[in-house]
Amino acid sequence: MKISGTIERKGMGPGTWALVADSGDTYELKDAPEGLRQAGLKVSVEGQIREDVMTFAMIGPVLQVSSFEAL
Repeated sequence: MKISGTIERKGMGPGTWALVADSGDTYELKDAPEGLRQAGLKVSVEGQIREDVMTFAMIGPVLQVSSFEAL
């Protein structure tokens, strides 16, 4: 799946990186690549939803990133 949006740092639990999609949906980034760890960065991300993963933050579906592009 391909999603465009903005990277945010969420303070839930130990802290996590999230993608807030242009649609308003929030996705928790699993093992966010270093290049995505910039709050406010506009990106297009390609990846898959991991339904076999649970997290402390529980802010939305967990997205495993396979590639991304800064916009």
